[in-house]
Amino acid sequence: MSAASPTPAAERMRRHRERRREGLRCLWVELHETELDALVQEGLLEPESRQDENAIADAVYAHLERTLGPPA
Repeated sequence: MSAASPTPAAERMRRHRERRREGLRCLWVELHETELDALVQEGLLEPESRQDENAIADAVYAHLERTLGPPA
């Protein structure tokens, strides 16, 4: 008999604890269109990727690294 798959809640908790151990926090951030414009202007986001949440997240990470330095 194989082990049961973890429930979605258990999987979320596992990921939460893993992020905490790694010193990460998971947040929701609202961005204004003008902030997306600034990411495009800085060359961190392609204009055609303004609706792509993964591309926006990558651009925000790049902006944070550029302004705050790489993660420790």
